[in-house]
Amino acid sequence: MAAKLSHEQFLTVAIEKLRTEKSKGVHAVYSGLNAAWREYFQTEPKTDIQALVKAGKFHSHPCKGGVMVYKASEAPPAGLKALKTILG
Repeated sequence: MAAKLSHEQFLTVAIEKLRTEKSKGVHAVYSGLNAAWREYFQTEPKTDIQALVKAGKFHSHPCKGGVMVYKASEAPPAGLKALKTILG
């Protein structure tokens, strides 16, 4: 059996392979990410993913039914950055 991926590697691959053309991120529940995480790591994904977000490696934001998770470099603009984008 191949060596296990780290949490960061797993989440990066999951985002790249599970996202749709509509979004650069994935819905943790609807994409199947949470279920795959539980099966692969035998841990709860919420705590592990929150730690990666807190470390600045990924970005998440709440949405209906769960959270959207993005690579930090592909996260949509937020706050003042979004306002600057809107107003030009």
